Amino acid sequence: MFKKILFQLHWFFGITAGLILAVMGLTGAAYSFEDEILHALNPEPLKVQPRPEGPLPVTDLVQRVQQQVGKEVAGFTLEVNTDQASQVYFVPAPGQRRGESRYVNAYTGQLQGNVRGEALFNLILQVHRYLVLGEVGKQLTAASTLALLFFCLSGLYLRWPRRALDWRAWLALDWAKKGRAFNWSLHSVVGTWCLLFYLVSAITGLTWSYQWFRNGAVALLSSEAASPPPAKRRDRTSNATPINVDFNAIDQSVHQAAGPHLARYNLRLPAASGGAATVFYLLDDSAHDRAFSQLQLDPATGEVREHDRYTDKTLGDRLLTSIYAIHTGSYLGLPGRLVIFFASLCMPLFFVTGWLLYLDRRRKKKLIAQSRQGLDSASEGWLIGFASQSGQAEQLAWQAAAQLQAGGSGAKVRALATISESDLKGTQRALFVVSTFGDGEAPDSARLFEKQIAALHWPLPHLRYGLLALGDRHYSQFCGFARRIDTWLADQGATALFERVEVDNNDPGALSHWARQVAEQAGTRDVLASAPRFSRWALVHRELLNPGSQGAPVYRVCLRSDLPMAWAAGDIAEIIPGPAADQTQAREYSIASLPGDGAVELLVRQHRHADGSLGLGSGWLTEQAALGSSLQVHLRRNSAFHLPGDDRPLIFIGNGTGLAGLRSLLRQRRLLGQPRNWLLFGERNRATDRLCGEELDAWLASGTLARLDLTFSRDQAHKVYVQDALRAARRELEQWLQQGAGLYVCGSLQGMADGVDRALREMLGEAAVERLIEEGRYRRDVY
Repeated sequence: MFKKILFQLHWFFGITAGLILAVMGLTGAAYSFEDEILHALNPEPLKVQPRPEGPLPVTDLVQRVQQQVGKEVAGFTLEVNTDQASQVYFVPAPGQRRGESRYVNAYTGQLQGNVRGEALFNLILQVHRYLVLGEVGKQLTAASTLALLFFCLSGLYLRWPRRALDWRAWLALDWAKKGRAFNWSLHSVVGTWCLLFYLVSAITGLTWSYQWFRNGAVALLSSEAASPPPAKRRDRTSNATPINVDFNAIDQSVHQAAGPHLARYNLRLPAASGGAATVFYLLDDSAHDRAFSQLQLDPATGEVREHDRYTDKTLGDRLLTSIYAIHTGSYLGLPGRLVIFFASLCMPLFFVTGWLLYLDRRRKKKLIAQSRQGLDSASEGWLIGFASQSGQAEQLAWQAAAQLQAGGSGAKVRALATISESDLKGTQRALFVVSTFGDGEAPDSARLFEKQIAALHWPLPHLRYGLLALGDRHYSQFCGFARRIDTWLADQGATALFERVEVDNNDPGALSHWARQVAEQAGTRDVLASAPRFSRWALVHRELLNPGSQGAPVYRVCLRSDLPMAWAAGDIAEIIPGPAADQTQAREYSIASLPGDGAVELLVRQHRHADGSLGLGSGWLTEQAALGSSLQVHLRRNSAFHLPGDDRPLIFIGNGTGLAGLRSLLRQRRLLGQPRNWLLFGERNRATDRLCGEELDAWLASGTLARLDLTFSRDQAHKVYVQDALRAARRELEQWLQQGAGLYVCGSLQGMADGVDRALREMLGEAAVERLIEEGRYRRDVY
């Protein structure tokens, strides 16, 4: 729950403060190389020709500047024996906070020309600090800086990989991913690259944003006692009381205090008579460009009142003095500046990818909400119950509800397992859409319901009902479960509205007959098609996943449609093989991808008959259909195999191409930031049959999988299967189930699914397994 809340806060602040941080990142990157850019654009005004006799005496320099401008000098930055122009600052006019500044040749006293680009960089700085909104902008950038600190810490927690010592899990960007998966990889991996630098930028930036934060930093780092905030500095104005200043005396004192390595110093005269002049000086061998030492001088005599050398400071005080250098990266020289520059440039990336991920989640939620076509599942009138293993019965139940509501009748759609005695006794008319699983068995979700009604007597003489039975005549107990439900209803005194409709392998004739019966009950002439609607999809990619395998070839098949299509993890694709339009030879495949991937991906094992001919469906998809050819496809909702609505731990079990259904579920869990996933998967040989092996390894490294157990039955003399790995991990299995974990099984019914079911019942007991089924914590998509 904590992680879910943290995730919600992470994306909420990301789509709100993210834009401001993107602007701050771009402006910060642009401003970080201001000096270099201005010098490149202005070689004349910012460069001077040094003279052997050195700069003019400072008093002469100031007098010449004042004569040229007609304004009083309030301070300057003097470059000592270099080819860089110095800069002077003039007393502001009344009502202004800051005065004009000009560049000057310290060797001649001549003012330099105007500097191109300076106004632009001043604007960039205003945007970076205040968004050009004054105090309001300052509060917005301050709050966004706090948000950046939260993003760094919450993002680190949310993506913490299981193999924390594997550098690939942290830093490897998978360029082969597409759509949402690539956006997520870009967001998380690049975020990891920039994490440390964003932490540094946020912490140093907050010292200018909030006084309380700066006070805390001073209390933590400074060796001196914390002092109250200094009074707001008053700027000198042109009508202020003149100050007696001896610039030569000040210059001499600075040189004596700094020594022969003085590179430049900045002089700030006091705002009023009696105050001290402040000098910040830098040596040519300073640790970085902000390693300033400080002097407090008498402006009239140059007498040093206080001298605070950078080299004498404690580490904490040095860090406080160097906050700006740390913020810009210059604390570590040019490499540090470049790193901060590129990290700042990446800031918009997180805003863009974060929004794309957010919009993708919104779109999927909208599509899921639309999947029921706006029908009222709880309206009074008809009761429609369904029992579905693969989702087809549920789909037909909703179509029946649409037919009834089109005729003005209410319809309440419920899973058969949730229907109680009061539900049946409280309704006059009901429809039941019931699948039979395997050879006469109930679907997993309805098995407990069948056990309950077998021992109950619910008199239902008032109930009139219709029943649609879905099955496969290849099994001797064709529609066995539906027939037992029909018999039980009759035993309770209920009356059939029409003869039971039995459907063999999605037979369109039988489904049309059912639709006509429902239309008659609804009192409408229009019959809503009960047969699934197939649309044209293109076969765009086909890849052999197990070259050299002793088993049959397995292909990853990709299909794409020009129309907008929606499905959820766990859903099924029905495909009509060949050019024919006969829906009764249609084949079902678990979908291995998500809508954000841009295509329906399937894992198809090639089947051959005893005479060597290819199977109808697998042969068409893996060999006979040409790339780019058109296929008839219907995507069917399979809510019985959808993810739960929370982030509980999940155990995924499968073999062979059953990995397809599990893959889509795991990809969805990864996008939701739900890492408590355990996959047990089996195949023949490790060397040739590690289907999607690189992806599984990446999920394990990144933490999407908390545990991965792979079994390869033919790699040892004694065959080992998935159910054997499950038995070996009995203690861990019980621990996960105690934490509320759910079980998802996908793959072959004969062998794997039956073996897993037997193993579960041996280890947990019959009652516990039935309880898992009843609670919806044991779900199967098997064939």
